Amino acid sequence: MRIYRRLHLQLKKRDCEVLDTMLSGGIQPVRVVLRGVVLRQLHDGKAASEVAAQVQLTPKAVREIGRRYKESGLDRALYDKQRPGAQVLLAESQRQRIIAMVCSGPPAGRARWTVRLIAAEAVKRKLVPKVGRETIRVLLRDHGLKPWREKNVVRAGTR
Repeated sequence: MRIYRRLHLQLKKRDCEVLDTMLSGGIQPVRVVLRGVVLRQLHDGKAASEVAAQVQLTPKAVREIGRRYKESGLDRALYDKQRPGAQVLLAESQRQRIIAMVCSGPPAGRARWTVRLIAAEAVKRKLVPKVGRETIRVLLRDHGLKPWREKNVVRAGTR
């Protein structure tokens, strides 16, 4: 069993005001409100294990919120870091070339385009070094194309 030293946390006056305003009303994500409650209770001198039991987090999570406040301030303690997201798989020029290929007729011997055929043909025509079916499916969905239908009419959106 580990014994942790008590986490002493003193919030700045401005941070206390911001937390009080945030916790008194308005719409906030639940995890942000929980982190705000954790910071207020740590400021009031409660132990991490005590706070954890009240807000249904682990003591480790409570200590981590306190540590982030001490090191980086209120915003870092309340909000997660921005995540990088998925890497873009196709450059814009590659996307445009694939869309142009799909808008033209299918290869000889084929009645219509399929997602598998588009992926294979894009690699064969050296539009892209490699591409997966899901990437093609998402590209077609984003452009509102359904080339596997017999009648495929591309129209401008009514946005």
